[in-house]
Amino acid sequence: MAHLLALDQGTTSSRALLFDPEGNPVAIAQREFAQRYPQPGWVEHNPNDIWDTQFQTAIEAIKTSGITAGDVAAIGITNQRETCLLWDRQTGTACGPAIVWQDRRTSALCDSLREQGYEDFVQTRSGLLLDPYFSASKLRWMLDQDPDLRRRAEAGELAFGTIDSWLVWKLSEGRAHITDATNASRTGLCNLQTSSWDTELLELWGVPQAVLPVIVDSSGICTTTTLLGPEIPIAGIAGDQQAALFGQACYEPGMAKCTYGTGCFLLMQTGTTAVRSNHRLLTTIAARVGGITEYALEGSVFMGGATIQWLRDGLKILSSAGDVEALAADVKDSDGVVLVPAFTGLGAPYWDATASALLIGMTRGTTQSHIARAALDAIAWQVFDVAEAMCRDADLQLSELRVDGGASENALLMQLQANVLNASLVRPVVAESTAYGAALLAGLGIGLFENRQALAQQWRARDRFQPEAVAEDIAANHERWRRAVARSRDWYRPT
Repeated sequence: MAHLLALDQGTTSSRALLFDPEGNPVAIAQREFAQRYPQPGWVEHNPNDIWDTQFQTAIEAIKTSGITAGDVAAIGITNQRETCLLWDRQTGTACGPAIVWQDRRTSALCDSLREQGYEDFVQTRSGLLLDPYFSASKLRWMLDQDPDLRRRAEAGELAFGTIDSWLVWKLSEGRAHITDATNASRTGLCNLQTSSWDTELLELWGVPQAVLPVIVDSSGICTTTTLLGPEIPIAGIAGDQQAALFGQACYEPGMAKCTYGTGCFLLMQTGTTAVRSNHRLLTTIAARVGGITEYALEGSVFMGGATIQWLRDGLKILSSAGDVEALAADVKDSDGVVLVPAFTGLGAPYWDATASALLIGMTRGTTQSHIARAALDAIAWQVFDVAEAMCRDADLQLSELRVDGGASENALLMQLQANVLNASLVRPVVAESTAYGAALLAGLGIGLFENRQALAQQWRARDRFQPEAVAEDIAANHERWRRAVARSRDWYRPT
């Protein structure tokens, strides 16, 4: 039987999952790797750690599954998106660390371009905002720090890429320097309308085109690898959130998913129309299949599951993150306590790097349970803020949200989310939506699946959460949340 191997390269670990043709996961392997914080606001990875852990998990998954590499019909790759690096085209040696999507070292550069009036231009061309989150400013920083790197980049001696490009280069032993359209759309260098590199954006960022990968479809054979044994096609590539959107079978305009991981990422499919956001959301490529580009609106919440980790590691009121549901369920509500988890600023729709975390509304009667409940409320309200902006941009009403990610297993959080959204939340049978999406793109790319309609029929719901709250209570809680967010903003002033 033909199996599909998904390589899921994340921020803190690399994973490999094997799926059978019916979409059932049959094996999984995972390895963590080191995070580096050389200066405040800087976050780096060792590119060799990324490759070594990803390759070893691929070997482990095949070995533990009971099949052979010859039973793998295709490989799909999904990855942390804006993280990027440079390497030597001749030796394949990385020219330095990978700069991680969380890194803020280019804040001053982005602020300068914004002050010069370039944000509207950048958003119109790329669908993104001027923020260190995206890859363009990271690449500019790399080239500006070392004149020899810039010279070599301009001469075509170096290759630049997001993590998908690095993995494909290594798997193909240097034969393919490519990226797919979804990852390209996260760099700030790609023209959304043409899904190709934009010469004026390259000029703005000072990036030579010679260093960039070729942009390919998200589904379709782009190269092969023999490192696992027999030749296996690499036939699916997508950034992690777009892969999850595909794995959740959100193929029609208005369908949406939210991944509850370290952060929360809400994406709504908008079809072949690139909807420009008027509420500081991102317009991004959802997938490019058969040369046809489809788009999505995206909102990123920085502190999702990371908020629960803070309760565990910072306040130490939890032994494990999984304990938060029981602790929060000890009270009927937060009793007026509000947590705004702006530990690294606020993401969409605020994009406020000056915001600071805030815990307010406490009294002598406040307990650990109230704070835990406020943490779950905070995740739900942050997602609500994004969903509200998204519905306004797309002029659509959200009636159903498909959910995945570790925190989606928290039933109390999912019920709170359904309540504030006044929408049905649906958890799928296959919880590994990101890896599953990469596998489906690969299967579609080799013709294992006839079309996306067949994939949509294969998707199955595990359970649903229907809204239960009283509208007046939700409105009052929403107003309290808005007031707390306003107090958290414009606090941090860099000296």
